[in-house]
Formats: sequence, structure tokens, C-alpha cells
Amino acid sequence: QTTKSHLILILFSSHNSQFISQNLKIFNHKTTKMHNISLNMPPITQTFNPEHIFKNRCIWVNGPVIVGAGPSGLAVAACLKDQNVPFVIVERANCIASLWQNRTYDRLKLHLPKQLCQLPNFPFPDDFPEYPSKFQFINYLDSYAKHFNITPNFNETVQSAKYDETFGLWRIKTIRKKSDEFEFVEVEYICKWLVVATGENAEKVVPEFEGLNDFGGHVMHACDYKSGESYSGKKVLVVGCGNSGMEVSLDLCNHNANPSMVIRSSVHVLPREVFGKSTYELAAMLMKKLPIWMVDKILLVLTRLILGNVEKYGVKRPCVGPLELKNISGRTPVLDIGALEKIRSGKINVVPGIKRFSQGKVELVDGSFLDIDSVVLATGYRSNVPSWLKENEFFSEDGIPKDPFPNGWKGKAGLYAVGFTRKGLSGASLDAISVSHDIAKSLKEETKQRKKTVAARHRRCISHF
Repeated sequence: QTTKSHLILILFSSHNSQFISQNLKIFNHKTTKMHNISLNMPPITQTFNPEHIFKNRCIWVNGPVIVGAGPSGLAVAACLKDQNVPFVIVERANCIASLWQNRTYDRLKLHLPKQLCQLPNFPFPDDFPEYPSKFQFINYLDSYAKHFNITPNFNETVQSAKYDETFGLWRIKTIRKKSDEFEFVEVEYICKWLVVATGENAEKVVPEFEGLNDFGGHVMHACDYKSGESYSGKKVLVVGCGNSGMEVSLDLCNHNANPSMVIRSSVHVLPREVFGKSTYELAAMLMKKLPIWMVDKILLVLTRLILGNVEKYGVKRPCVGPLELKNISGRTPVLDIGALEKIRSGKINVVPGIKRFSQGKVELVDGSFLDIDSVVLATGYRSNVPSWLKENEFFSEDGIPKDPFPNGWKGKAGLYAVGFTRKGLSGASLDAISVSHDIAKSLKEETKQRKKTVAARHRRCISHF
């Protein structure tokens, strides 16, 4: 009885409000005629509003629900379209690729050549440069979504996703904000497959520092930084020495600010290109024939030849090689696009870790003090999957699949992950292709089995007759 009631609920909920509204108008027309003849009662539409049913909506999806409309979500959606698999894609922001559109600095460019960053079945335009700008990449993603007719449900935030073992289905609860209104609608999607495409950088990381509230100057995360134009002549402390920290420091220099960059621990800095070839392309080519430790040795020798000894400027290298370190910890090497030259010239001041802040100052771990006007926290991002995906063993506590690349795209019970490979956009594309093929295969087998079951029941009916 419970199963039957559940299925009735799903079937009912899969009809949209427009269908119900149309049927209510037909029914109301008939009842109005009856009212004119014999009954003194108001029309049904005056006492019954179909929209009231859907303040809390339950929707059956005959395919996967994709969470996230960034490059990873768009890639898997396009691949599913290619396989003729229906889907729903939900996005908490009001646009695709919100990280790129709303939380990146203006000077940002792709760190890898465009051929390593294009999404499946849709190359970059020929007139784009080798390293497209942020704005060019956003235009590319807009064109990608239009080309494959991908229309996400924007302003819809996932509250929870849980696998219902009784029925073998996923239940994804969201809150949807109606456009241009302050009204929110609770939606529950029911489906057999869930694709997590929120990525590794869904939430900013903001460490706690002693005395930061007493600092008194302007403090922001790098996700809110756009340009160094307003910092001209100011002393700015950049906390963090990854790609963001290096590029923000370089941008501040280019706008006549005085940046000091905190390098608390060791970091690999590699040239973006080696003899005119992308460093990552070279590494990928070498890894086809050599072990990773040997490729790391080659990269470090080439880096020393091109960039020189950077340790004397306060940039210490880790003991583990750059590629092996990325595989172990996910720490991405910095690709130098000009920051090292500014460090050598003294225009970017490298300082050790922070001990505490005070009014207009920062005390460093070596006991020295710096007078500063502003702070930019280039302290990175993290996954937000643990906050909404319930009771699941596929993801670790930090929101990354436990199985390393290339096996981290598929979990149990129809759960998939796209964009968590730590291999950039090329890794997300590989995930998207694998996920779409696997779901299409499952859906095809399920449809075939359903047809067999219907045919068997039909034969039994005929024999009974």
C-alpha cells in the first residue's frame, strides 16, 4: 500500500501546475453551468488556487538531477543531451559559472592552453588567444549552454540530498527563489541518479587571525577582489601564495600599490611555458613514458634553468615534487606569469607567516611588524558537498571523492561526481563523458527491462482471457 501511494504521489507531482490549471478551468466551466441552472455556489476557481498546491512541490525526474551549473555541470548536461537522456540542472546563483562571473579578478586568464580547457564536443573559437581571458571564457560558456540548449533552474539551492533505500531513489530537497519576488518555494526532486557538479571551489576559506577585528583597515577575500585600481599608493598584505595570491600581488604592483605577500610554507613555482610549450602539456607527454618522480625531476631542473634560484627571495620549494604533491594533497603548483620578476626587483615583498593583527599593523612570526592599509585573503576555496549530501561514504569529510582520479566519478546507488579530479577543466570533461555514458547505459537497460515486463504481463492477460 505504501509503495502504491508513493508512486501515485510521484505521478501526480510530475504534472505541472499549468496542466492542472487548464483542467480546473474546464471543470469550473462545467460547474458554473450547473450553478446557473440549479445551485447557488461560487465557482471553484474562487475558492481553489492550484498554485497553493505547489508551494511545496514534489517532482519526478526521468533522468539525473545535476547540482551545479558551472563548467562541470554544463559539460555533463551537454553529454547527456548527446545521449538523449533527460535531466534537471539546479544552480543556486542567478547565472551559469557563477564562480567565474562573480568571484574572480578581472585580469584572470586560463592558466593552461585553450585546447586543454575546452568542454566536450565544442572547441574554442579559432580567433581566441592561446590563453583566453576570464571574459572570453565566460562568453565561451554562454555559447556552450546556448548551443546545447541547457537551461538550468537558477536561484535554486540544494538543502539536502539523501538516498531512499526503501524505494531505491534519490530525494533532493531544494529552496527555489521566484524571480523578482521575495517568495520561496520548497521543491523535492525524486530521481534514480544524482550528479554532484558543485566542484572543489564552492565556498571561500576564511581563516581566523588574532586581532583581525581590531585591524581597522579594509579586509576582503580574493573572490571579492576585482582590480588593484583603488589600491594605488596603498600598502596591501596579500595572505596566500597560490596562483590567486601571486596574481593579485602582480595586479596590485601594476596599479602602483605596495603589496607584501605572505608565504607561510613552501610552494612550487613553475614557468607557464618551457621552450614555447605549455609546462602541463610537457608534463602530460612525459608521463606517458616516464614515472611521475622522474617527470618531477625533469620539471624542477628546467624550472631552475628558466627561473633561477627562487629560494633566496623567500620562495621555498617543497621536498616532494610538484606533480606528486598535487596527487597527494591537491596543492596546485603556481604557474608564473610575471610575479617572480616583481619579487626579484623588490616590488613584491615576501614575508613569513602572521602572528597577530593590531590597529593598522600586522606582527609576523619572525617578530617584525608591517604597517598596512588593507588585507586581501588569497586563502583558497573548498567543497560544500558535506553540508547537503547526507549519509554518504563516497565523499570524504573535505567534500572530495575518496577514490583518486580516474576512479572518483562514480559512487554507489546512482551517485556521480564531476569536477573533483584536481585535473582542471580537462579532468571535468573526462568525468562528464564517463558519467553520461554510464547513465545512458543504465537508462537503456532499465527501459529494455520495463518493456520485457510489460510484454510478459500482456501475454499473461491474453492467456487468462
